[in-house]
Amino acid sequence: MSDDPTNTKSLIEHISIIADPRVTGRCNHLLVDIIVLAITAILCGADDWNSIEGFGKAKQEWFRRFLQLPSGIPSHDTFRRVFARISPSDFQECFIEWVRDVAGTIEGVIAIDGKTLRRSHDRGIGKKAIHMVSAWGAENSLVLGQVKTDEKSNEITAIPELLRLLDIKGCIVTIDAMGCQTAIAKQIIEKNGDYVLALKGNQSGLHEAVAAVFEEADSVGYKDSSVDYFETSERSRNRAETRRHWTIKCDDSFGHKKRWEGLNIIGMVECERTLNDTTTIEYRYYIGSIENNAQLFGKSVRDHWGIENKLHWRLDMGFREDESRIRKEHSAENFAVMRHFAINLLKQDKLTKLGVKNKRLKAGWDDDYRVNLLLSA
Repeated sequence: MSDDPTNTKSLIEHISIIADPRVTGRCNHLLVDIIVLAITAILCGADDWNSIEGFGKAKQEWFRRFLQLPSGIPSHDTFRRVFARISPSDFQECFIEWVRDVAGTIEGVIAIDGKTLRRSHDRGIGKKAIHMVSAWGAENSLVLGQVKTDEKSNEITAIPELLRLLDIKGCIVTIDAMGCQTAIAKQIIEKNGDYVLALKGNQSGLHEAVAAVFEEADSVGYKDSSVDYFETSERSRNRAETRRHWTIKCDDSFGHKKRWEGLNIIGMVECERTLNDTTTIEYRYYIGSIENNAQLFGKSVRDHWGIENKLHWRLDMGFREDESRIRKEHSAENFAVMRHFAINLLKQDKLTKLGVKNKRLKAGWDDDYRVNLLLSA
């Protein structure tokens, strides 16, 4: 492949829609240059403003092939000031539109979950660590969008805002118990999606009602025709796990049906784990608008955990996100979005058999590999 990176135009065009927060006529560096340079540096292993500046200077001639850089590479202080002031909503909108171009049609499970950036707090001014709620496309293996929760609120207010930004038509949205809210279920159905929502104590009456239905069904051996069943097993040297999934179609006799838009099934997962001759059994309950298909239910529940294993864990291990001390104004939120740009670019590479950390190192060392990653944008 050619080493000419001008095909990154799509990414540059998306970034160009972001409003410049600086005073017109008093800027030495173009906003699009600053953002593209920062995203590329983070892709290649940079984790703070100083390392972004250092990478830019090391690769300045390479960047000049497709960026203007009228005053050379910005200083780390310039990066810090600019990203503290860029509108997070503009940046998130840019990210979501870019993902739509890169990914095309989104299908299957969209998992929604939150993650706290643990060292983004500032005790000196009473600022708490920020909490980002993200959407993960399980089939595409991509971050689809993200929204920061309000400092005095929680995920319940952020999830509807994130859903408003996403195209979920034909997808199954999975959310943990925090997002099991009637308004959220209604919003998903109104946007032509389906849902599978976990149940815990925050919906205690519903949780107890679902558990009671399954206890009754178990007492008669699940002989009712409205019950569907699916089982999976995994074994390794000293560990065995069996997951048993049941779904039961809801009818009007289920007292909570009228409150939940689109409610069609209730589901239960029995997870039996044996580790070093010790066996534990855990039960989890769900409600859903999907068809009465235990295999589909089981896949949806399983795919939901991809947001933990394939996104949150990799952000911590591959990008050291929980160690980042970036915190000024909008900096932490905007840096989190740039990590999502980078992880999506890395996930587009299906051929290189390396983890995220080593892919980042390879992108920093190898100009051709870096170009191939950027061409996927």
